[in-house]
Amino acid sequence: MTQEVTYDLLPALLRRAVRVVNVDEHDHEPAHRGYARLAANGVLHRLAPGYYAVLRSEHIGRGWIPDLEAASWGIAAADDGPRSVALMGLSAAHAHGGLEESPGVGVVATTRNRPSLRFTDRVATVSFVRRDPRRLKIERYSGALGSGWVTTVEQTLLDLAAYPQLGGRPELAEDGITGLLDKADPHVLYSLAGAQRRLGALDRILQHV
Repeated sequence: MTQEVTYDLLPALLRRAVRVVNVDEHDHEPAHRGYARLAANGVLHRLAPGYYAVLRSEHIGRGWIPDLEAASWGIAAADDGPRSVALMGLSAAHAHGGLEESPGVGVVATTRNRPSLRFTDRVATVSFVRRDPRRLKIERYSGALGSGWVTTVEQTLLDLAAYPQLGGRPELAEDGITGLLDKADPHVLYSLAGAQRRLGALDRILQHV
């Protein structure tokens, strides 16, 4: 019975726009045992308690894990949908190439409050910030687990300067600002700072020039 359920689950999983599924690991119904079987067979990869990434065929059996930004975005998008979440802060800085190494934390804007989550496949956490992506300057993001949104370079700069503590690595916020300055459009940055009343954050950014 479990094997039949497993085969029934697979086509729907492979069609998902967000290749992360939220599973109640304490539910012993056949469908949830089917997820466990897929995980045991390497089709699903456990990211964090209750969250599994759906692997592409070329990654099965190769020990592949998604990068931290993709995993953080995928967990948020699995719950709230890809239109309601966006990479921001340190995650956006790394996605834009402003940080040479992974910050070890994920930061995702969501439309609701939710606690941070610790990954099980790596030493890292993801923090969820209650901010509506529609009120942020965002652009398209394409990751290993789906396509969605990431804050623009200019928005990311302002966020790093205004909220360096997001993600719990304030020392990396400074590095992110330095790494993104040359990638920003000054006219867009000044205009966005004015529109969002972030002139104090803009001043802190300009100290790095």
